[in-house]
Amino acid sequence: MNKTYGSIHFVLTGGTIDSHFNPAKDQVTIGEKTSVEEYIKKLQLYNEYQFEIVVLKDSRDLRYKDRQEILATVKNSPHKMIIITHGTYTMPDTGQYLKDNLHETDKTVVLVGSMIPLKGFDLSDAPFNLGYAIANVQILSPGVYICMNGKSFDPEKVDKNKMEGRFEEILDK
Repeated sequence: MNKTYGSIHFVLTGGTIDSHFNPAKDQVTIGEKTSVEEYIKKLQLYNEYQFEIVVLKDSRDLRYKDRQEILATVKNSPHKMIIITHGTYTMPDTGQYLKDNLHETDKTVVLVGSMIPLKGFDLSDAPFNLGYAIANVQILSPGVYICMNGKSFDPEKVDKNKMEGRFEEILDK
């Protein structure tokens, strides 16, 4: 089934990708609104898209209730292609939760995030990761994936290497 140019549902949950530098606190904090929507709209994609904010949190602050809401949003979406922006710390946990609870889905669900915020940083990995996720959500078979660092991962077989700042496949899990 060729899904190219179909409608993509962006489910926004926060994380570094939607953070900004707060000079008053001298740290990166999650914004009160998303930067992803503005960025995607500027790309002039052939796809139609819908944006839905579920939460805007650091993924370390996501709770079971938040994951239930993300799952309900995916289940209730009329779209076959769904991209979930998510913090990198617990992305594999949410991916596994979705995989465990989306039985026999006809949807392709891709989780994506970044190590550096989308907005305000010249060398952010966010634009590449978003583009990679958009390309892959159109060609991957239905299921749940994590798209980071130019690779698509099974949520059961991936972990964040904090020392190297990238995701890696784990073989024995």
